Amino acid sequence: MRKCLWAIVVMLIGTIAISACQGGKGDGNTDALHNGLPDTLVVGTLYSPTSFFLFRGDTMGYEYERIMSFAKSKHIATRFVIGSNLQSLIEQLDSGAIDIIAYEVPITHEYKKLVLNCGSENITYQVLVQPKSDSVITNVIQLIGKDIYVEKGSKYEARIRNLDDEIGGGIRIHTIDEDTITAEDLIEKVATGKLPLTVVNSDIAQLNHTYYSNIDISLQVSFRQRASWAVSSSNQMLADSINAWSNSQASGATDKQVLRRYFEMSKTGFTGSPVSDAKVIASIKHGIISDYDAFFKQHATDNNLDWRFLAAIGWVESQFRPDVVSWAGARGIMQLMPRTACAFGLSIDQIDDPDRNIATAAKSIAHLDAILKRKVPDKVERQKFVLASYNAGIGHILDAIALARKYGKNPQLWNGNVAESLLLKSNPIYYNDSICKSGYFRGRQTVSYVANVNHYYSIYCSKIKK
Repeated sequence: MRKCLWAIVVMLIGTIAISACQGGKGDGNTDALHNGLPDTLVVGTLYSPTSFFLFRGDTMGYEYERIMSFAKSKHIATRFVIGSNLQSLIEQLDSGAIDIIAYEVPITHEYKKLVLNCGSENITYQVLVQPKSDSVITNVIQLIGKDIYVEKGSKYEARIRNLDDEIGGGIRIHTIDEDTITAEDLIEKVATGKLPLTVVNSDIAQLNHTYYSNIDISLQVSFRQRASWAVSSSNQMLADSINAWSNSQASGATDKQVLRRYFEMSKTGFTGSPVSDAKVIASIKHGIISDYDAFFKQHATDNNLDWRFLAAIGWVESQFRPDVVSWAGARGIMQLMPRTACAFGLSIDQIDDPDRNIATAAKSIAHLDAILKRKVPDKVERQKFVLASYNAGIGHILDAIALARKYGKNPQLWNGNVAESLLLKSNPIYYNDSICKSGYFRGRQTVSYVANVNHYYSIYCSKIKK
């Protein structure tokens, strides 16, 4: 129960206690001492789409899950320290403020002077992002005469200019000089046909391929770069322990599972599977939206909500399928995260039950509405903020409200104001701002989610009386 109470605090205020102890102590202390490990491993990392981020109140990320697996295997607790950049983490490692950097530290002569690399090596390289077609570019020579768009002053610009020299010129290089643009933004523009080509790191490309299946990322355009975690040069014992774990069968199984979650599983869900309005309207017969309307009506009434609004959320989340499990672990008709379920008293073995799933979601939505009421007084407008908070986690929406206020937008309006501020949270310039408490977030899907739910809600309202 105490864990559930803590979970609800995390979920509702949208922040995390980076000192959350995972793995406990007790027997773990003895195991840690025998292995020369600390009772609590102080982990330094950075917010990013691949390493560490918050989603619907849960801490997630490829590096986060791997370091947590290591700590669990050693029965030691963890405490996370989030840096502003890699250099700040190296300085904290040197001072003893952190024990390990669970982030990709390049394995180069320069960095070897500063740290001791350890653990599994991750190999990345730059790739061409292009639309899938029957005539994809398969050789760098084919880039002659092509238009490529990259961030001005970025490593991608430097590489593509060097490549242009290597092949004798002819690549038409366009640089985008906007402090709000990111590699993810350029990928999205290629995926939607707004730009022809761009260049990004392979890990970012692989992650975004799970959102945009219509892009090709197969052409490598740079040399390979090795990277891994790092510890202090004086901490050979910790490095040896991590290396031994990385080479173990258990670590291999974890890596395979985590790689699939972040770099292979589709992230679009049902939001990315559009259904025509005509089909939705045709499915509404005799005032019936789904087989679960009785649950929607009951729990909407219990929480002072419109049952058609709850149903619209259920449609967008799962198309009313109780067996759906998302890449992030959200489950059931309303796609509840286990942490959210726990916070409202629903156990994991009950989370797929349609009645209880919808009941818990309704409680969560009503609670979010109560929290946001003071910040967004208008009920109709607040509904958009509630939807965004349900989809993203309220912490990111509170950050977006703060960014809107800071940059002269209306913090009480969603469209064109807080929605645009949420999109800024994929850029380190903004998510590392001290006013942002929840770090990196990919806001595009949430903005689309709010629009989609409200769209179907309006259809239901036009066809069915409350």
